[in-house]
Amino acid sequence: MATSSETFEKECAEFEAKVKRTVFVDNLSPQVTKKVIETAFSQFGTVLFIELISNHIESNSTPMCYLVEMENPNQARSVIEDTRNLPFMICGMPRPIRVQKAKAEMFGDRPHAPDRKIPFHWIGPNDADFEVAQEMKRLVKRQTAEASLLLKMQMVEERKLAEKHDVMLKSNYQKYQMIEDILNDGSLRRLARQYKINLSD
Repeated sequence: MATSSETFEKECAEFEAKVKRTVFVDNLSPQVTKKVIETAFSQFGTVLFIELISNHIESNSTPMCYLVEMENPNQARSVIEDTRNLPFMICGMPRPIRVQKAKAEMFGDRPHAPDRKIPFHWIGPNDADFEVAQEMKRLVKRQTAEASLLLKMQMVEERKLAEKHDVMLKSNYQKYQMIEDILNDGSLRRLARQYKINLSD
């Protein structure tokens, strides 16, 4: 029977292997779902698992983050290299995604030593660090508000770009559909005969 130490070492080894074959994906549109991620990343290999890293503070317009576990480390490296060299767009949003190696701290299920202890204590008004902590709290609150405002402005611009992108796609589709119709109904051959154009050239 394995001891708690041996079990922990085995869990750590399995977890490290998982981290090596996993990539962290961010800057995703809120419209992107797990199914969309799986379809997009399947071109690089086999997707084993997808985990959404939730943001419970910001609104639903917050850029999404995912951990995508591939079949092996080589596939994970391929994802990182290919998306680094070329913009990788998902869901028609004008926002190229960012992909990097996953880190152990990103996983909620990372193993912890059985005897792990985290010391902490509350800071009271009479504590020497109380004013420093209060100032840090004020700074974080202000920076969070500023970041939220910038994010909202970014989302407005992205929606405008997405609408333009959608109009352009529909326009191009109509053009290709018109060409297809001309080829299928014989109009192209009639025009070629009229203007004495050899279509085989």
